[in-house]
Amino acid sequence: MAYEYAIVHLKYTIPQAALLTFISRPLLTKLDLYKTYTLILVAFFSTLPWDSYLVRHGIWTYPPDAIAGPRLFSVPVEELFFFIIQTYITSILYILLNKPILHAQYLTNKNDSPTEARWAKILGQALLIECIAAGAFLVKRGEDGTYLGLILIWACSFALLTWSLSGYFIIKFPLFNIAAPIIIPTVYLWIVDEMALGRGTWAIESGTKLGWCLWGSLELEEAVFFLATNALIVFGMVAMDRGLAVLYTFPDLFPQVPDTPPLSLLAKAALLDPTRYDMKRVKGIREAVTTLRRKSRSFYLASSTFPGRLRIDLVLLYSFCRVADDLIDESNTVGQAVTWITRLSEYLDLVYGSDAKSPSTHNASAFVERNFPMSARSALAFLPVNLLPRSPFSELLEGFRMDLAFSRTDPKKRDDRFPIKDEKDLALYAHRVASTVGELCVRLVFHHSETKLSSEKQSALVDAARTMGQALQYVNIARDISVDAAIGRVYLPSSWLKEENMTPEDILKDPGRPKVGRFKQRLLDVAFKEYGQSRETMNLLPYEVRAPMVIAVESYMEIGRVLREKRGTAIPTQRGRVTVPLWRRLWVAWKTLSTER
Repeated sequence: MAYEYAIVHLKYTIPQAALLTFISRPLLTKLDLYKTYTLILVAFFSTLPWDSYLVRHGIWTYPPDAIAGPRLFSVPVEELFFFIIQTYITSILYILLNKPILHAQYLTNKNDSPTEARWAKILGQALLIECIAAGAFLVKRGEDGTYLGLILIWACSFALLTWSLSGYFIIKFPLFNIAAPIIIPTVYLWIVDEMALGRGTWAIESGTKLGWCLWGSLELEEAVFFLATNALIVFGMVAMDRGLAVLYTFPDLFPQVPDTPPLSLLAKAALLDPTRYDMKRVKGIREAVTTLRRKSRSFYLASSTFPGRLRIDLVLLYSFCRVADDLIDESNTVGQAVTWITRLSEYLDLVYGSDAKSPSTHNASAFVERNFPMSARSALAFLPVNLLPRSPFSELLEGFRMDLAFSRTDPKKRDDRFPIKDEKDLALYAHRVASTVGELCVRLVFHHSETKLSSEKQSALVDAARTMGQALQYVNIARDISVDAAIGRVYLPSSWLKEENMTPEDILKDPGRPKVGRFKQRLLDVAFKEYGQSRETMNLLPYEVRAPMVIAVESYMEIGRVLREKRGTAIPTQRGRVTVPLWRRLWVAWKTLSTER
């Protein structure tokens, strides 16, 4: 039968490629497809001469009744398709598993790497060189080591190139995110290959192979081949991601980066001397990512769908907001908290300038070094103030100042201890601590998007961001009633409590009483009302950022939906907060991307 090899594809490669495409389609961007198609071309034209040599020299053979007939440089069309489909499957799996990764945090150089990493890179290079030499020896000797030798020479040469350029980056990269997209398709293709060899779809000629089998009909050489080729594909994707990370992380070196950088620009970034990396900035990004993962899993998940530099700046912005909030919340006294607010305000005066002084980055850096703890310095130093207005930050500090009222202990000022008197105060607080952040986020979108919006659309989106920020803050308050009560805070309006003959002190004593559940639902009703008012306006966002921004909103609003359901799907964390199960957050992200792209 002349279609045996084609049937292998129809049964075992095309369906898997289709399944991966269906799962990952909402997540795939133009850049992801650009990387994948580029790697397919590289794999095709780097494998074709080698494969052609094997066929023409009788190392690989294909029975005439197993292939359709058309060939290119002696290689059957079905084998050519294998180059493409294997690269596609492994590349898409890599992209799917690595979507949450912010690659900028893994940029490094020799000086930043520990001694162990330096030795690992050197040993890796030595091992690959030895494998190339061993391959050359086997080929020169001929006979049963020929095929294995050719594999080692061909595969290890490319591996040596990528390892020499990206070794430190690969070493620092999470092991799972590199190993999984290599091992999973390798084991699967071993199974397919074993069946094909057993049925005679293709064969390795005797006299060119060692004759050792891992199991069944799976020859050692074929096992090494699939492991090596999948490793090369993943290393190729990692190398491209490293180049992109360099482009996105260092705007001083690469001021303009298009959505799909040309290969010449990628090569320039990949070949850039790592000693020119601004490692202080890289470390700042690492600290920001750590803060994000620890403080907000919802936003961390959503951030993975934002493109390039926008994602980095959003992470840096969020890090500043969290660090500033922690400095104040973790103060031992009200006086210390006021001091932090004052210092943060003084920092803003330095970076933005004031009526009396012009902006001074140098003075701001010196001020941060003198007045802030080490854990907070990078969050301030790398805040993208040149892209953002000052006023939202000033309002944010006023929101922090409102929180200080909860720390008052003077019995004569009991009424002042709970600043949220009515819905107006609630809206003011939410505006200061959340609407401001929403506005800052869309300001970054306006800067980074290649699609330029009219001033009318920008104004509408800023208003919608402010409204949506309030909605998300109401969800946050509804979720954290018990947690806030434990630290002496009640954000429910006192006017609401009065309607039920309650006071804020009653909430502090027993935040779990049944009446509190009604307040929670009332707050959620307000949240979803404001969400509804602003959600449609988000459709004005540029296409490339619309879905990621909607995910950021929907991931948080899903907390509100869980709170409304009251069906036990919420999972308390160790801090007592209600969260959304991971599978549900992933479903929200996938569904949103499917409908918004």
